[in-house]
Amino acid sequence: MTEPEPFLWTWQDATIGWSRSQSQGSTDLAVLLIHGFGANTGHWRFNQPVLAEQATTYAIDLLGFGRSDQPRARLKDEPNTAGSVHYSFDLWGQQVADFCREVIQQPVLLVGNSIGGVVALQAAQMLKQKSEPSLCQGLVLIDCAQRLMDDKQLATQPAWMAWIRPLLKTLVRQRWLSTALFRNAARPGVIRQVLKQAYPSGMNVDDDLVQLLYEPTRRPGAAEAFRGFINLFDDVLAPDLMADLDLPVNLIWGQDDPWEPIAEAQRWKETIACIHSIDVIESAGHCPHDEKPKIVNNILLKLVCNT
Repeated sequence: MTEPEPFLWTWQDATIGWSRSQSQGSTDLAVLLIHGFGANTGHWRFNQPVLAEQATTYAIDLLGFGRSDQPRARLKDEPNTAGSVHYSFDLWGQQVADFCREVIQQPVLLVGNSIGGVVALQAAQMLKQKSEPSLCQGLVLIDCAQRLMDDKQLATQPAWMAWIRPLLKTLVRQRWLSTALFRNAARPGVIRQVLKQAYPSGMNVDDDLVQLLYEPTRRPGAAEAFRGFINLFDDVLAPDLMADLDLPVNLIWGQDDPWEPIAEAQRWKETIACIHSIDVIESAGHCPHDEKPKIVNNILLKLVCNT
């Protein structure tokens, strides 16, 4: 197995980081890996080379993360100043859809972790709207973000949340506060502590992982995507994007995910027609692809073969 090749792509006047592990196989299907919040292409370190044994496998840095540009965040009601962007699932979904059209240019299986799962769903819908349903052949959602802080999820939250929500929204829109919160969180020691929550077994929480997550936070604009994301109180939800989706969706879920309840994922499987299966990874948390990569890779390889 060889290390993925790094590349840069120009998209909407921004520089986007991506990588590719070329396959020697004969399959016409490609795989695109989409990371979660705060991560980057390196988070697929144990998956991308293995999947490339079966299919050419790409990974992409969403705008604001990894090696991609980190433009200034613009909230919905703020002026559209030069160089600013509204970080949203529409933005990231368009980025992924355009990458599939312009760079991959062949049928693709979209694989997303956490918010990357929602991005994958949004991209699939955008490809469908452009009369290109054949370009996306299916999706794998790994501990897909349920976005419990979205306004549309308020009924599922404790009653006191409705009382503090206006104050919370006022506070997190303040750039000085969001930047301070980000800088406090973007420290190696804090990153390691968060990883220990996300990886309950403790497997693969190593110095390399801490470093690959820490390094992009040192860039000048790193706090901007954080500000944009924590202000997304009214954006798309995964079940809504899957409601009329006519592509196969498979779920992979860490049994002990501390942030995205597995019970909700199981409810999705029972109620959403496009979901074909759910594979539960025992003793794994929010990122089973990195915590238990051998198990997840075996599942992904089978899905690639059957798509």
